[in-house]
Amino acid sequence: MCEIEQYLHQINASNPDITHLYSIGQSVRGQQLWVLALGLSPHRHTVGIPEFKYVANMHGNEVLGRVLLLQLIDDLVRGYRNNETWSLQLLNSTRIHILPTMNPDGFDDAGTHCQYSQGRFNQNGIDLNRNFPDAFAGLRRQPWLDEEKREAEVRAVIGWLRTESFVLSANLHGGALVASYPYDNSNGGSELVGGASVTPDDDVFVHLAKVYSHNHGSMHQGDRCDDNALFLDGITNGYQWYPLSGGMQDYNHAVSMFELTLEVCPAAKLLQSGSFLLCGQRTRVGSAFHPAGVKGRFDASGAPVQNAVVWRL
Repeated sequence: MCEIEQYLHQINASNPDITHLYSIGQSVRGQQLWVLALGLSPHRHTVGIPEFKYVANMHGNEVLGRVLLLQLIDDLVRGYRNNETWSLQLLNSTRIHILPTMNPDGFDDAGTHCQYSQGRFNQNGIDLNRNFPDAFAGLRRQPWLDEEKREAEVRAVIGWLRTESFVLSANLHGGALVASYPYDNSNGGSELVGGASVTPDDDVFVHLAKVYSHNHGSMHQGDRCDDNALFLDGITNGYQWYPLSGGMQDYNHAVSMFELTLEVCPAAKLLQSGSFLLCGQRTRVGSAFHPAGVKGRFDASGAPVQNAVVWRL
């Protein structure tokens, strides 16, 4: 059992009332993709309680997100036990799912130099953030076509999205300092506005990205990470930054969920003491990106309506 697996099992065993540990599948090498759910009802969905997920280490050599999510788990549990307001509010009002490493095989292979790409890809040499069904390739008409051709880690996440009714998500990467929002791709149609590829929910995505960047110590100031570009307010449309197909945040939106890609530096696998603090990342990610929005029941009987669609007029 690896160190991260031992830690998650220990946290779960010590806090069974507010945590639930489960696996969404296996990596190519057969490593379990562990998720820790936290909340007052961690084992199952509760009507009126939004489901939120964090994913990190999609690129195995981008380790900071993994470290931050393990720290977030510790902070949430410790805060709850100490009756700290921020943790109580989050766990009382949200069910939070944390996947610290989506690419454990790549992490195991990663080097320790910032510029090394070793470990970025999975065991099969595939970039997992280019392997999801593309939102602009008929996804809405044929959502599960050729799913068996996807990488094991991607298939696991696709299955996860079917089993949980997530409303918000954050995918932590490394190498820049910016909150990126969909779309990452385009078909050259009406979604292209001023060089950006915008969703019908663009105003919501911009708001969410700013909520995170302005709760971060320096992201909203447009600070650089290494020699990367400056970003106004610390946010960017994914396509306007650099286009890509098969990305996870576009796929999340296509299956009715809001996801941001949070780029936090440094990029590569730096485990030396203190090295991951270079860009001031130690913020309470959960409280900065807490789900908000419309929720409720739709009929007088009190029975919830499954898969209801709410139109914004």
